[in-house]
Amino acid sequence: MSTLAKKERLAAETVGDPRWAAVAARDPEFDGKFYYGVKTTGVYCHPSCAARPARPENVDFYATCEEAEEAGFRPCKRCRPDQPPLVERYAAKVTQACRRIEESETAPVLEDLASRSGMSMYHFHRVFKQVTGLTPRQYAAAQREKKVRDGLGGSRTVTAAVLDAGYNSNSRFYENSNSILGMTPSNDRAGGADTEIRFAIGECSLGSILVAQSDRGICAILLGDDPDKLARDLQDSFPRANLIGGDADFEQLVARVVGFVEAPGIGLDLPLDVRGTAFQQRVWTTLREIPAGETTSYTEIAGRIGSPNSVRAVAQACAANKLAVAIPCHRVVRNDGALAGYRWGVERKRALLEKEEGAGTGGEPSV
Repeated sequence: MSTLAKKERLAAETVGDPRWAAVAARDPEFDGKFYYGVKTTGVYCHPSCAARPARPENVDFYATCEEAEEAGFRPCKRCRPDQPPLVERYAAKVTQACRRIEESETAPVLEDLASRSGMSMYHFHRVFKQVTGLTPRQYAAAQREKKVRDGLGGSRTVTAAVLDAGYNSNSRFYENSNSILGMTPSNDRAGGADTEIRFAIGECSLGSILVAQSDRGICAILLGDDPDKLARDLQDSFPRANLIGGDADFEQLVARVVGFVEAPGIGLDLPLDVRGTAFQQRVWTTLREIPAGETTSYTEIAGRIGSPNSVRAVAQACAANKLAVAIPCHRVVRNDGALAGYRWGVERKRALLEKEEGAGTGGEPSV
């Protein structure tokens, strides 16, 4: 057999192995499940290793590090497959840094956090983001927002809650209060009191559908089998808001949402009132970029937002989505293509994807 024919045979064997797809995609979900050695370099790596891609004819697969080393390969110095995952190695240090951020009256500077963790600023910043899904600055901002939310219910005044949360002045907080709370601080403190939310419940092929709108935009699209339960879910989200049944004009808006559910190709160009944590906002923004008719995986979403190790957190953000179809979390599937983890039920997820596939859409995002 010629050298060329041998290379082609080896390459075909590797490409035919399902593990090669994980290596080609650099999928972190398979780290620790198997390893691959590269004959030309003599090293073995995790499937997610960021090193230069190897040619398939030069790759061998191994179930354990020991097997790879017995075959003569040494561990890659980049992905360090012989060591615990980065998240496990640094989880304790990152947890300590999180506690310092949470307990500090003002956000600690990056240099101090890195020094206390025994890492350079660059290394600490990278590790912190991989473990938590947020940068230290974003985490500190999220903690301040949480303190404001928690404080508004118990403080005598909004000012007291704002200052207790670590803001230097009211003005610094009020600049972003709408994006943080989704309403004015006084209204949030009162459980949504004096906030008007119009809603109506309709029917579609997926069952009952509730659409709610604040003065900022659509704040909820809920799916289910029980209209009364959908109304209770909305009331639980805004316990003291003024919920108003929609009039004929509002029911036209519901009809537009129902129309989009039934025919995804028409698009849904409506203003949204999206409320969530900093991490959830990043995930939801990325979801809205997935074209109708296409799917992606939780791992791919984690990679797109720059947090490849936050796959579980991405799944949790999808589960927290209150805007069904408008934020298309139904387009996110497992790496093997299986449907799982849909807040509104797997059968509804399957039905939505079938509608989109049947409509032949795929060029433009839905919103």
